[in-house]
Amino acid sequence: MAQTLRLDPQGTPVPPTEHPDAEKAAALKRMKNIALGLLVFMAVVFCFAFAFQEHYPWLTYVRAAAEGGMVGALADWFAVTALFKYPMGLKIPHTAIIPNRKDEIGASLGDFVETNFLSEEVVSQKLATTRIAQKVGAWLSKPASAQRVATEGAAALRGAIEVLKDDDVKDVIESMVRKHVLEPPWGPPIGKLAERIFAEGHHHALVDLLVDRSTTWIRTNHSTISGLVSDRSPGWVPQFVDGLVGDKIYTEIYKFARAVQDDPRHEVRLQLDGYLKDLAQELQHDPAMIAKAESIKAQVLGDPEVRELAGRTWETIKSALTDAAEDPNSELRLKFAAAVQDFGTRLVEDTELAEKANQWISNAAAYLVGTYKHEITSLITETVERWDAEETSQKIELQVGKDLQFIRINGTVVGSLAGLAIFTIATLVFG
Repeated sequence: MAQTLRLDPQGTPVPPTEHPDAEKAAALKRMKNIALGLLVFMAVVFCFAFAFQEHYPWLTYVRAAAEGGMVGALADWFAVTALFKYPMGLKIPHTAIIPNRKDEIGASLGDFVETNFLSEEVVSQKLATTRIAQKVGAWLSKPASAQRVATEGAAALRGAIEVLKDDDVKDVIESMVRKHVLEPPWGPPIGKLAERIFAEGHHHALVDLLVDRSTTWIRTNHSTISGLVSDRSPGWVPQFVDGLVGDKIYTEIYKFARAVQDDPRHEVRLQLDGYLKDLAQELQHDPAMIAKAESIKAQVLGDPEVRELAGRTWETIKSALTDAAEDPNSELRLKFAAAVQDFGTRLVEDTELAEKANQWISNAAAYLVGTYKHEITSLITETVERWDAEETSQKIELQVGKDLQFIRINGTVVGSLAGLAIFTIATLVFG
């Protein structure tokens, strides 16, 4: 079946990508062929030297070297092969070590990593010299980096908003409102807050505003006040008397309002202060007033109102966050990027802050390693256990098999030298 060629953006055919292990497999095969070729070469040399050594005595030394090389090559071939499979299919004891002991190897590898790499001391020492906070700060202080963080954060925010279900969020908001707003009684906390406000005199500004507005309204509504007097007087009273009475009442009301306005210690103000302070105390301690406040709360925030409030709140938040995430120039994203860049600059310039950050990172990493190192290393053990025995052997041979073939080559060379040396020494000693 013909393979379909992929095209790059310019329309140029892209050659098919080889399997990532294809190069390693080719190198392993090449080294195996070299080792095998060297063994065959030694066998040919041995046969030639053995056949002609009577005619050429010096060939006995060549024969001894070739014989030793063959022995070394075969011995190392057996040793290397026994790691991954049964040599020539013979189930010799202590062969095919990796397939037969796969699970034990995985467990040992996990224990090795846990003991030597995932210890709190090792992690803490490494992080102490890494200066992560300063490096992160230097990266974050760059405008492009801060903008990238803001972009990635916006993408994460959009994803979270898409995943969240509106009804679920509304239920959460509603439950929070009920738990933190509706269920606690309103009277005591409102009374306590009002008591502090009234004791410190913060309400006087509001009283002044009300008095000023009332005085201004009275001054500009002479006809309205006079008209109220005329409308409520008996019909037999002459009209000019109504006018005189209305003017008199207007004048007295206006004088009274001006007096309250001008005198901070006016009796009305003092009475109002006393009433407000008593109200604050009643909201805290009077069961009848507390019950009345609860009744007002129930009337204002019933079930439909709370549900509607939760819905409007989530819609407002969702709309604001979505708009901010979609717009690269939104105020929220710009401020977030500026805050990230400022934080990065502080990590670089503020040594004390950087040291605190490094210490926190070190402590957090040490805690995670100390608490979850067994779970981390279990990934190695469980992964190896899931592997097929033959597949595991192939994977490991693919990774280290090329280097192991050098053992066969070295064994051939060392065997040749050893055979030559042994034969030479024996000849010199025994003749």
